[in-house]
Amino acid sequence: MDASSSLGFGSAAFVEALYEDFLADTASVPPEWRREFESWRGPTADSALITHSAVQQRFRDLALKPTVLRTAIPAADLAGLQKQNAVQQLINEYRQRGHLAARTDPLELEQLADVPSLHLDYHGLTAADLELSFAAGDFPLPSGAPLRDLQAALEATYCGSIGFEYAYLSDSEQVNWLRQRIEAGRAALETAEQRQVLAALTAADGLERYLHRRYVGQKRFSLEGGDSLLVVLDEMVRRAGAADVKELVIGMAHRGRLNVLVNILGKQPRELFDEFEGKSTVVGSGDVKYHLGFSADLVTSGGPIHLTLAFNPSHLEIINPVVEGSVRARQERRGDRARQQVLPLLIHGDAAFAGQGVVMETLNLAKTRSYSTGGSLHIVINNQIGFTTSNPADARSTFYCTEIARLTQAPVFHVNGDDPEAVLFVARLALDFRLAFGSDVVVDIVCYRRHGHNEADEPAITQPRMYAKIASKPTVLDLYARRLHSSGVLADGEAQALAEAYQQALDRGQSVAPLPMSDQRPLLAIDWAPYMGTVWTEPAQTAVPIETLRSLGDKLCSPPAGFKVHPRVAKMLDDRRKMTAGELLLDWGCAETLAYATLLTEGYRVRLSGQDSGRGTFSHRHAVLHNQDLDAEPDLQRYVPLQHLQPGQPRFLAIDSLLSEEAVLGFEYGYASADPETMVIWEAQFGDFANGAQVVIDQFISSSESKWQRLCGMVLFLPHGYEGQGPEHSSARLERYMQLCAEQNMQVCVPSTPAQMFHMLRRQMLRCYRRPLVVMTPKSLLRHRLSVSALEELAAGEFQLIISDLSAPPSRTVRRVLLCSGKVYFDLFTARQERGIEDIAIVRVEQLYPFPKAQLTAELAAYAAADEVIWVQEEPQNQGAWYQIRHKLQDALAAGQSLRYVGRARSASPAVGSYVLHQAQQQAMVDAALAPASAVRKRKSA
Repeated sequence: MDASSSLGFGSAAFVEALYEDFLADTASVPPEWRREFESWRGPTADSALITHSAVQQRFRDLALKPTVLRTAIPAADLAGLQKQNAVQQLINEYRQRGHLAARTDPLELEQLADVPSLHLDYHGLTAADLELSFAAGDFPLPSGAPLRDLQAALEATYCGSIGFEYAYLSDSEQVNWLRQRIEAGRAALETAEQRQVLAALTAADGLERYLHRRYVGQKRFSLEGGDSLLVVLDEMVRRAGAADVKELVIGMAHRGRLNVLVNILGKQPRELFDEFEGKSTVVGSGDVKYHLGFSADLVTSGGPIHLTLAFNPSHLEIINPVVEGSVRARQERRGDRARQQVLPLLIHGDAAFAGQGVVMETLNLAKTRSYSTGGSLHIVINNQIGFTTSNPADARSTFYCTEIARLTQAPVFHVNGDDPEAVLFVARLALDFRLAFGSDVVVDIVCYRRHGHNEADEPAITQPRMYAKIASKPTVLDLYARRLHSSGVLADGEAQALAEAYQQALDRGQSVAPLPMSDQRPLLAIDWAPYMGTVWTEPAQTAVPIETLRSLGDKLCSPPAGFKVHPRVAKMLDDRRKMTAGELLLDWGCAETLAYATLLTEGYRVRLSGQDSGRGTFSHRHAVLHNQDLDAEPDLQRYVPLQHLQPGQPRFLAIDSLLSEEAVLGFEYGYASADPETMVIWEAQFGDFANGAQVVIDQFISSSESKWQRLCGMVLFLPHGYEGQGPEHSSARLERYMQLCAEQNMQVCVPSTPAQMFHMLRRQMLRCYRRPLVVMTPKSLLRHRLSVSALEELAAGEFQLIISDLSAPPSRTVRRVLLCSGKVYFDLFTARQERGIEDIAIVRVEQLYPFPKAQLTAELAAYAAADEVIWVQEEPQNQGAWYQIRHKLQDALAAGQSLRYVGRARSASPAVGSYVLHQAQQQAMVDAALAPASAVRKRKSA
C-alpha cells in the first residue's frame, strides 16, 4: 500500500476479516498487517491483543479521522489486498441481493434475474481467482477454502430455494442473528422430521382430492399447489407450543381454509361434509363454509395451545386488524406484557397483500403503543396470480408482492413451495425470530394455484402458458415422496399406503389432525353463556348514589400537586368541581367522564380510541391532562385522572390513534369481540369519517351475530349534527346504520342530554346484552346552554327511550306533535318558546333502533286531541331516519292522527357548503314544523 492509501470505514469489513485470521494464526496475514495488528497490543510485549469490539470502534474512529499505514506495501501485496477486499464485497452482495437470483418459483415461468453484483468480474475477480484462498470473514467456511468453495456456499445459502431479505433491517442485532442462523445452513432433517413433513403434505393433498371427487363442481377454494402451507402451520403450532405459547389466533381468506380447518385445527371431516351436503344446522343467516371460523385446544410437547381461526368475509385482508385486536385483548387478559403468550398469525394472498390498503394500515399499527401485539407472523400463499391478473406489471408496482412489509422493518423469506424442507426451515426461522425480537416477519411461499380462482373456473382461458405448465407438473406430495423414496426413507408403495390410509380416515369422518385435542378448558377463557339469548329490554340499574358521584368528581378534578395544567383546562376542572358539587348543571364532558368512572369502580375496563380521543375533537373531554411545565419529569408529563380512582381498579385507556379508520375500527372490533367485560369505544373525528371503515361496519359490526353467532358490545361515537360545516362535517350518515338494523343486531341512539349519555353508557355494560351501540354524538350541543343536566338526574332514573314534552303535556289544546331526535329539538324548542306557541308538543325519540314502538304508541295515545304528527329531521329526506322508521311511526299513531315529514328536500349531498344557505334551510324547516294549522291547510290546497 503506497503512502496515499488510507485505512477508513469503507475498508472496515475487509480489515475485520483480516484481523479475524490474524487472531487465529498470526502467520496467516502479510507482514505489514501483522506489524499493524501487533501494535494494537497493550503496553508490553506479552499484553493480550485488544478485543474485537475495540477494533471495530477503532475502525469507526478511523472513518472520522483517516490515517495511513506506516509501512508501504509492495504492489504485489497491494493487489492481493484489493482481491481480498473484493471477496468481502462479494459476500456482502450475496447477503443483500442474493434473493434476487434465488430459485423460488416452482413454475420457472421467467428466467432467473441476472444480478451483476453477484458476478466475480463485477468486483474485479476472475476465474483464475477461484482456486485461491481468501479470508471469508464471518461467513462460516473452513480456513483455507478456495474462492470456488466460498462462491458455491454463497450460492447455496442465498440463491437456492430460499431468498432471504433482511439486510435492510436497521437493527444490527436482528441482522446478525438472522445472518448467523441463515449462514449456519439447513441441517439434514431426521427421518422423523421428514415423515412429519410427508404427513402434512399427504393430508393437504388428500383432503383436496377427496373433496374434488366427492363434491364435483362445488367451490372449495383449493389449496392445491400451495400444499406446503400445511408444513408451515403444523411446524409453527408444534414449535409455538414447545415455546410455551398459549394461544395462536389465525386470520386467513378462503384459499386453503377448509384444509386448515380439518388438517390443523381438527374440525371433524363429518361436519365439513354436512356443510357440503346442506345438512348442517344453521343459526341466523349462516355463511358459506369457507368463511367459517373454528377454535380448538391441541396438545403439544410444551402443553396445550389454543388455536382460533377467525371468521372472515370475502373481503380478503380485512380480517388482519380484527385478529390483531383479538390478540391484544387476549394478551391483556393474561397480563402478557411481553406479548409472548398469544401470537397473531396472518395468512395472505399475494395479490391481496400487495393490493389491499388495509394491509398497510394494519402493518402501521404494529409498533404503536396501544395497538402492538409484539409482532405478527405473516404467511403469503403466493399463487403468482390474483383472479386473472398474473403479470406483475399489472398486479403491482414493486418487484415483490411483499415490499410493504419493509414498513415495519420485517424480514421476508421467499421460499419455493415445491421444496417443503426449505419451507420447514423458514417456518422455524420465522417463529424463532418473532419470539426473539417481538417483530413482524413474513414467509412468502412462492407456489401456484392448480385450479382457477374457484373450481368452476377455467384458468387456461386467460393464462394458457401458466396452466399448461401446471397441468404437466407433479404435485408437491409426489415430488417429496419420490425424494424420500430415492433416499431410502420410504419403502416401495409406502407413500401410496399413507395416502390411502388418510382417505379411509376421511371415509369414517374421524379427525385427521396430527395433534390430539386437549380435554383441559383453557385458563382465562371467556364464558359468553351469560350474554347469549338476552334481549335489549333487559333492565339495568344505571343510577349511582349522589355521594359516589361527588367523591368520584373530586378525584377526577384533582391532578397531583405541582402538575401544571393549561389555563383553559384549569377552568374546565374548576367548572366540573362545581358541577359535581351541585353548583352548576352538568355538561356532556362531565357526565361522560362520570359514566366511565362509575364503570371502572364497578369492575369494568374502558378502552376509548380515536384520532383525538384524549382531548376530544371538540375539546370537551380532557381525559388526558398534559403538564404545561416543560421541565417536568417524563412520568409527570401526562396525567389520566380515570386511572387513579382507587387501588387495583381496572384499566382506563384513552388512545389518540394513528390516522386510520379501517384498521383501527377493525382492531377495536376484534378487541371487543374477545372481551365482553371491557367497554370498547371507537370515536370518529367526524361521524362521516366512518365511511372509510364501511367494510368493518357492514361485514362485522352489523352482521357477525347473524352470520357467525359472534357477539360484540363495542360502541361507536359518531359526531353528528347540522351546524353549517359543509357536506363532510355534518352528517354521520345515520341512514346507513338504520338500513343495517334488523333482528335486534345493534342499537342506534341519539341522546340529547348529558344525563342520557351517562345512563346509556352504563346500560351498555351493566346489562348482560352485548350488541354494538351506534351513537350519534353531539357537536354544538356539547356547550349548548339548554343541553345540560342536574347531578340528581344521574343519581336517579334511567336511559329514556322517549322523552316527553314537559312544557306541553297532553291536553285538549295540543293539536300537533313533533317527533325528532338530536340537536333539532333545541332549535324547535327555542323557536316555539320565542313565538309563544302552546298547541304543539315536541317529543324526542332517543333510541331509533330497536325502535321503542310501545313507548311511542303510549305517548301519542296520550295526545288524543292532536290530529297531526310530524317527523322533523335536519338531514335531507332521502337520508337520516325518516325512510327507515316511517312505517314504525305510522303504526304508533293513535286513531285520527296523520303523519307527515318536515325537513330538507332530497339531496345527493348530505349538506350544503354555504353557511348562509344552511341557515336559510334550517329556518325554513323550523318554520314549516311550527307553522299554524291554517297555513298548512292553505299550502296543501295550493
